Amino acid sequence: MVQYPVYNHVRLERIRMPKHFIKRYTPHHDSVRNHKHLRMFGRLLHDPNLWHLNRRSVSGSFAVGLFWACIPIPFQMVTAAATAIPVRVNLPISVALVWISNPITMPPMFYFNYLVGTWILGETVQPFTFEISVNYLTESIMQIWQPLYLGSLVCGLIAGMLGYCAMRGLWRLHIIKHMKLRKLRRIRRNRLDSQ
Repeated sequence: MVQYPVYNHVRLERIRMPKHFIKRYTPHHDSVRNHKHLRMFGRLLHDPNLWHLNRRSVSGSFAVGLFWACIPIPFQMVTAAATAIPVRVNLPISVALVWISNPITMPPMFYFNYLVGTWILGETVQPFTFEISVNYLTESIMQIWQPLYLGSLVCGLIAGMLGYCAMRGLWRLHIIKHMKLRKLRRIRRNRLDSQ
């Protein structure tokens, strides 16, 4: 990062746009296009809008990814991609965010979703243990599926909206900060030129 001298107790620095930060941590286009579960979308993955990094596409991809991360279904990556393609938001971010729900985070996430669902439906909480197995899914899910999926839908919508608003706000704040620093650099340059 280029450092500029201190002027009037303000350190002027060259700052990067959020897309440079996001680009560093998202999967490359080719790895997403060639993923075994996403190849089924074929030529749809060649739409350039799915790879753009701007405020609209990033905030939309946060909404899509966080929504599907809250829904307890198999192949969340495929459903996130199937949503990101017609909505035309950033595909790698949408797909990567579903990994918020992973084998470590799934039990507390889905239990919380279940509690939200029971609260909405006015039901009593059934004691259950969460296991990632076919046997568990066939036996236990029939008892709790309604509050679990209702709570997951509500939590997914809230998480998606919060992610969308947070990314829009953070992007905007970053742009405002960048513009202020540019203005300070311009003032500094003009003062130096006038001397």
